[in-house]
Amino acid sequence: MIKRVSTRLFLAAVLVALAWPMAFADRQTTGDILLIEKVREAMTRDLPRNGLSMAQVERRFGEPLERRGPVGEPPITRWTYQDYSVYFEHDLVIESVLHNEAVIREINAGQR
Repeated sequence: MIKRVSTRLFLAAVLVALAWPMAFADRQTTGDILLIEKVREAMTRDLPRNGLSMAQVERRFGEPLERRGPVGEPPITRWTYQDYSVYFEHDLVIESVLHNEAVIREINAGQR
C-alpha cells in the first residue's frame, strides 16, 4: 500500500516536472518569433549591398560617423553609420550589418 502511494507520488512529481517547461513554452516561443520577425524586417532595410564601391556608398548613404581600417590582408575597412556598419574588402562592400541596438530601438518604439 505505501509502496503504491509513493510510486504514484513519484510519477505525479515526474509529470509535473515534465509539464512545467511546457506551460511557459508558448510565451518564450512567441517572444523569440517576434524578435526573429523584427530582425528579418530590419534586414530588408535599404543597406549598402555587396559589390558597391566606397564612392557609391558615400554618395548614396552619406558620410559615415566613423571610418576604421584597413586591417589585415586582404585589407578590410569598416565604416560605421548610426544603425549599421559596412565592411569593405579593398574598395568593395562585402557585408552590411545592422547593429543590435537599432533592432532593439525599433522593437521598443513599436511597443509604445
